[in-house]
Amino acid sequence: MTERAWWKESVVYQIYPRSFKDSNGDGIGDLRGIIEKLDYLRNLGVDVLWLSPIYKSPNDDNGYDISDYRDIMTEFGTMADFDELLKTAHEKGLKIMLDLVVNHTSDEHAWFVESRKSKDNPYRDYYIWRDPVDGGMPNRWQASFGGPVWELDGNTGMYYLHMFSKKQPDLNWDNEKVRDEVFDMMTWWLDKGIDGFRMDVINMISKAEGLPDGAPIPGTPYTDSNPAVMCGPHVHEYLREMNERVLSKYDIMTVGETPCVTVEDGRKFTAADRRELNMVFNFDHVDVENGSGSKWTDKRFKLKDLKDILARWQYGLEDEGWNSLYWNNHDQPRVVSRFGDDGAYRELSAKMLGTCLHMMKGTPYIYQGEELGMTNVRFDTIGQYEDIETLGAYKTCREILGMSEEETMAAIHARSRDNARTPMQWDDSANGGFTAGTPWFAVNPNYTQINAASQVGADGSVYEYYRELIRLRHTMDVIVYGRFDLLLPDSDEVFAYTRTLGEEKLLVLCNFTAADVKAELPEELKRAEKTYIIGNYGDRPADAGRLRPYEAVVYRTETE
Repeated sequence: MTERAWWKESVVYQIYPRSFKDSNGDGIGDLRGIIEKLDYLRNLGVDVLWLSPIYKSPNDDNGYDISDYRDIMTEFGTMADFDELLKTAHEKGLKIMLDLVVNHTSDEHAWFVESRKSKDNPYRDYYIWRDPVDGGMPNRWQASFGGPVWELDGNTGMYYLHMFSKKQPDLNWDNEKVRDEVFDMMTWWLDKGIDGFRMDVINMISKAEGLPDGAPIPGTPYTDSNPAVMCGPHVHEYLREMNERVLSKYDIMTVGETPCVTVEDGRKFTAADRRELNMVFNFDHVDVENGSGSKWTDKRFKLKDLKDILARWQYGLEDEGWNSLYWNNHDQPRVVSRFGDDGAYRELSAKMLGTCLHMMKGTPYIYQGEELGMTNVRFDTIGQYEDIETLGAYKTCREILGMSEEETMAAIHARSRDNARTPMQWDDSANGGFTAGTPWFAVNPNYTQINAASQVGADGSVYEYYRELIRLRHTMDVIVYGRFDLLLPDSDEVFAYTRTLGEEKLLVLCNFTAADVKAELPEELKRAEKTYIIGNYGDRPADAGRLRPYEAVVYRTETE
């Protein structure tokens, strides 16, 4: 049996503070708003609250550009507010995990303010600076938000590297002083009593020597940077150093955001004997529609492709490492709009998707509003969007890729990060109960139909169904530690699998279509006695292999 750990048995709830709950009427969610809703989260049954960045920031990228790691963003409150949040959460049995953003800082961070003053400043080597090459940029890499990764600094005539916005210069992790600063800051927060870190793009902290150009990116003047910045030559060395000097000294939870990793990479990051991280977020399943490499498409996924990816990670980390399980987060569209049906079957498909995810092996993550079945938003014009990536993508799609306005907006409706960032829908009052003021970002107009007040305590609601999924995970070891085995791998309609621990076996059946379908189960499962555990229709199907539209059902099976 896999070694037990509290973070394997936990369910994590991600809070995007800016959009969660505003306590003072300024239109921006804040720490005191989170305190107000702790009982809502405790009632849901989750164990850990992951807060997207709350540090001091000029907000070029909604807090992922940090200007002071040891202070709180003014709009969110004060350090005293955070201390109260941490204390109150712990009193209610909830743990707090912070977002650790250390691949880059804000250009307003004191380190970078010093770094750009002169070539011989003591902080110069805290960042990645290069001289012009042939009068131009050091290479032709494309930034994640569009445009080049290099920004010319007029003061010294050199370029600095920014893999994201030009206001997010990359730290130079090859400098031992940078690692010392980061580890000291992490220790400071852990000594405060926080319970772990989610680490933003942590596999990008080591860059390949020479920063070589990659393959050309079709339709753009840029080349691919991924081979040089993802899982660079020292990334595991630096994470093992982080573990030895900081993480191993505390009983905490760690999860690394790691784009472009393979299953083999995942094992290296998470295998217990390597002493790096507890788990990672991979991107394979949330890139399932990408095709040519661009996320900007409204193309519908194929279930077989999604199952292939999820099963590959389930099998790959079965004996070494640990999976994180997620459908959406602050960077992803709403799952019910993406993989379900946000129209007539919204509630059923939201419950089905929750069942499919929470019954797999790994630690589940719920993104705020997922437990209500919140949906994507469809704004009419690009001027109604806020996200820096979305605004850059609109320009690229229209001006470089030659996509029409209709095609571009359809892709944004499907894939924009802003889908996840509309304010939390608490009730049917003005602004969904998020704020008494003017919200920083428009509330999804469907808040009058989809909100927490109408679901908490309501039989058959998405919220109450998530409560039951979490309760089952807390009471059935087979859900946490059981072996995963995929069934019906070629079906484009049904996602079916079993979980097995000793003599106990669960059968999970999920219909990803709006039609009645028949799941052709193996003979031994057809014959097996089945005990109904949970289902999104609220009753046991008449035929264990026949599924109604978007139906999910879980059985305990007993073979003869």
